[in-house]
Parts: sequence; structure tokens; C-alpha cells
Amino acid sequence: MENISEVTEFILVGLTDALEMQVPLFIIFTLIYFITLVGNMGMIMLILLDSRLHTPMYFFLSNLSLVDCVYASAVTPKVIVGFLTGDKIISYNACAAQMFFFAAFATSESFLLASMAFDRHAAVCKPLHYTTTMTSTVCALLVTGSYICGLLQSSIHVAFTFCLCFCHSNVVNHFFCDIPPLLALSCSDIHTNEIVLFTLAAFGIFFPLLVILNSYLLIFIAILRMHTTEGQKKAFSICASHLTTVSIFYGTTIFMYLQPSSSHSMDTDKTASVFYTMVIPMLNPLVYSLRNKEAKSAFKKVIGKANSSLGLAY
Repeated sequence: MENISEVTEFILVGLTDALEMQVPLFIIFTLIYFITLVGNMGMIMLILLDSRLHTPMYFFLSNLSLVDCVYASAVTPKVIVGFLTGDKIISYNACAAQMFFFAAFATSESFLLASMAFDRHAAVCKPLHYTTTMTSTVCALLVTGSYICGLLQSSIHVAFTFCLCFCHSNVVNHFFCDIPPLLALSCSDIHTNEIVLFTLAAFGIFFPLLVILNSYLLIFIAILRMHTTEGQKKAFSICASHLTTVSIFYGTTIFMYLQPSSSHSMDTDKTASVFYTMVIPMLNPLVYSLRNKEAKSAFKKVIGKANSSLGLAY
């Protein structure tokens, strides 16, 4: 398809035009982004430094933290700069790049969450075979497959979206270059794009979600068969953090992408988008670090070593 677009840049409307809200929102989103980077990079460093965390669960968690950092960084800095300077212009190529990195790593997160559910299923339902089931090769293949699925889906989305003609307006009613607002902006026939978006989004959401639901159904059955309350509590604690993340992530993405463009309310979509572009990447390390004894223990150990080193230095 020939790209006959006359648009060379887009104007992002943003979250609000109210001038009195620009500074408060700048402070809030800067704080969210700072917590996201510190929390996720801190989680990665913690897992690398503590040998007790060199397990499949924390291998997946370190990749989840990496994915959260990347796709939050694809969106949030531009939003923050817009609040600070009022610059809402994004070039055509930068818009395509933003969409590509966001879609690639958000989709990768979906498949990573499914991989983590499979890992939790192996830990609870087949504990004696856990080490032979979740080998380093299996873990590497699951993570690599998650990234490949994300990159392939993102490439298709970007190719189909930026083959459209944007000849009427370049004002995007959103705070970043997401697919639905760009489809609404196009003057081309978007029927095929809607089918592609729905099909890929359904595969990227429902297939991992089916794996997760099946894994947790088997986990729930295994928990009911346990004869001790202690064993049931341990099984629930293993899964609680992951279930919290899954609920927030899939709830917002299903609401956003699995509905026809005619049903989209851009103001409502913006609110939902804030959750999965900024809030979820910030919450993930907090949820996992606060609910996992191993992570809290490793954090205290690192802090203790740091204090000891400072004490020796003085």
C-alpha cells in the first residue's frame, strides 16, 4: 500500500487543557515515573545480586520489570515534557516508534504473565517435578517467545496503522500514539485495520488469559486437596501477587482494545490508558516486593551490606 499521508507530525491533545492542572499533573506523573524506574530497576538489581533469587519465578519477574521500564519509558517522558513545556507535537516517525515500543513490550508483558502463571502451576501442583519442569532452557524459551510475540504483533500494528492516510487532521485526541485514536483520525477505510486490531488483541490477550485461568483453576483444585491450612496459605501466598497484577493488567487492556472504534469514548480511554501505561508498571514491583518474603529478605540483606560498607568506609 502506498503511503499518501500528508501529515508529517501529530499534535497530542493530552489529558487536559486546563492550565491550572498542568503543574500538579507534571509533579504526579514525574513521581510515578521515578517510582517506576527505581522500583523496577531496583527489583532487577536485587534479583541479580542475591543468589537466593536465582529461581524461575524471579527470572520471569526480572523480565517483567524490564518490560515495564521500557513501555513506561515509551510514553511517560513525552507526557511529562508536555506538561512542563506545553509542547504537544510529535513527529510522524516518532509517533510510529512510540507505538511500536509500547505495543511490543505491552504485548510481551501479557505473554510473560502467562509464563509466570505456568510457573506457579508447576510450583503448586507438581512441586516434586518443579526443577525438572521449569529448567533454565524452558524459562529462556518462554521469555524469548514472549518477546518475539510482542515484536511481531507490534510490527503488524504499526505497518497497518501507518499505511493509512491522515489527510483531514493531525490532532490526536490522546496523550500518546495509541492505535484507536489514530484509527479515528484517519480518512481511509479502517475496516481491515479494525479486524486486524481486534484479532491480534484477542490473541495477545485471550490466549495468555486462557493459559492463566487454566493454570489457576488447576492450582485452586490442588489447594482444595491440601490437608493442612499451612500448605493452603503458602500456596495462596505464592499466587497472590501474580493474581493482583493479572487482574489490573487484563481488566484495563480488555476494556481498551476489545471493543469497536464506534464504542470508544476517548476521555474514558485516556483514563484507562493511564492505568496500563503508567500505574501498572509502577505497581508491579511494589506488589511483588511487599508480598514476597524472599524479596523483602533480599532487600534487607542488600541494605545491611550497604550499611556495613558505609560503616567500614568511615
